[in-house]
Amino acid sequence: MAMSSDLSSEQSAYEPPKKSFFQNENVQAFLLFIGSLILFLSFWEVGARMGLFSKGMPTASKTIQELWWWVTNPFFDNGPNDLGIGWNLLISLRRVAIGYLAASLVAVPLGILIGISPVARKAFNPYIQLLKPISPLAWLPLGLYILRDSEQTGVFIIFISSIWPTLINTSFGVANVSQEYLDVSKTLGASRWRTIFKIIIPAALPNILSGLRISMGIAWLVIVAAEMLLGTGLGYFIWNEWNNLYIPNILVAILIIGLVGLLLDSCFAAAEKFIAFGRK
Repeated sequence: MAMSSDLSSEQSAYEPPKKSFFQNENVQAFLLFIGSLILFLSFWEVGARMGLFSKGMPTASKTIQELWWWVTNPFFDNGPNDLGIGWNLLISLRRVAIGYLAASLVAVPLGILIGISPVARKAFNPYIQLLKPISPLAWLPLGLYILRDSEQTGVFIIFISSIWPTLINTSFGVANVSQEYLDVSKTLGASRWRTIFKIIIPAALPNILSGLRISMGIAWLVIVAAEMLLGTGLGYFIWNEWNNLYIPNILVAILIIGLVGLLLDSCFAAAEKFIAFGRK
């Protein structure tokens, strides 16, 4: 009886001390974020009022005021050159969705083929190395000349820019599937297609998802620059406000672009965590 009480006292002595509310890592990160944000906005506000920045630089309060107006009035339509920020956002998202989906439907199967076939890898590698470094905007004049349509050109630019990360990551993941898995599949007499769908793709799924995540980031990055010349969309909104020399709206669009990019990336991050949890 005394021995059991001694053991329980020893176990309680080794229990780590409970952390207080402010010692929680997430709470500390949130407070640091809020503090740095307040510091940044204060510096911006004071600097703009004192003329520390370029002439015409709006204050933080003016930009937040404009952001609130655009967020609360997102879907007005006064013609193609005067659309609400909501319509421009939907136009950009539509172009990204179509081009990104098309690129994924090509990149994933082709990446699997390149990953499992040394012959395909050697055959397609020169195309990948030649086309991958080309700036997406270099394709813009060619796309406009061939397609003669701004909407199709935007989709084409997204397709050609977002295909490479998914293709490369998929082929890398497939090529590095453990040989033990393949040997077991062969021993059990699994067909080639069954091996691909039951062994190779699940094993390479984290790499495939990482490639898709990178491709989405590139697609969202590229569409804004491309739309400055295509008309409509967030890119055109920024260019139009620059022509009007109204900087607050440019900053509003930049903030919305960043927030949407953060949301899209967070979706892929959650999917990666889900896949990692399911593999445990």
